[in-house]
Amino acid sequence: MEYVGRVPAPPLDRFIDDIYCLTGVPRHRLMNVPPMPSAHLFINLGGPTRLWDSDPAVPPAVFAGGWFMGVWTRRFLFEYPERVRLVGVHFKPWGISPFVDMPADELRNRWVPVDAVWQRSVDRIRNQVGDLASATETLRALEEELRSRLAEVPSRGLDLVQHTGGRLESSHGVVPVSVLADSAGVSGNHLATQFRSHVGVTPKRVARIYRFARLIVSVNALRPVDWSELAHTAGYFDQAHFIREFKDFTGHTPTEYLALRRRFPAEPGFPPDSGPMPAD
Repeated sequence: MEYVGRVPAPPLDRFIDDIYCLTGVPRHRLMNVPPMPSAHLFINLGGPTRLWDSDPAVPPAVFAGGWFMGVWTRRFLFEYPERVRLVGVHFKPWGISPFVDMPADELRNRWVPVDAVWQRSVDRIRNQVGDLASATETLRALEEELRSRLAEVPSRGLDLVQHTGGRLESSHGVVPVSVLADSAGVSGNHLATQFRSHVGVTPKRVARIYRFARLIVSVNALRPVDWSELAHTAGYFDQAHFIREFKDFTGHTPTEYLALRRRFPAEPGFPPDSGPMPAD
């Protein structure tokens, strides 16, 4: 498959890491996705996509149009169609808030049809890009839609969450939440309340996800991996806790995950998050 992505122009870049277009025949159709510091928007321009929660009590879903996903605190699985044509958005953890008129905690660990949030937008985007539009044209149409949906006045507390969330992002989750609250001049409870409203989870949870993401990105499957050193660098100081969280987030032990990465190396040209993996 081909991945074409870019950072959108200001002011969208304050809330979005990248917008991207994914096209072609997938090398692996069933993918396992650990928690990552992102919320998502997917507009499906190809065949239906299937999704499964790692919680077996949650029924699977099939999307032929598009769907929003908030921040996930557990892994999920999705199955590509035989041929993929999809345009998507990687929002920063707090970035979805000014684009949707609903509390972010209602999107936590959930997928919601796009048309339930942005009425009739999927058909409009499909009509704009048609069947033969280039990736550049498709991304331009999506960026225009996002710009039209961005709230003119930030909702209460978003500036605080954006500022403190930015510090978690730049520190890879190692700044203590108490330090963030003190430097912002607010209580820890107030900060947690604003994060739940705009991110869907507490700042401690966001920090955990950033810490895990840093570790995953640090794994070089082509070389021997010193898991203790990587875990310590990422801010894990309890080896047993690290192993439990790693298996909870990926479904694998570190050794099993490394073997899977070596069996199924990332496709060239994809962003180096090394998060989604074939479901073996």
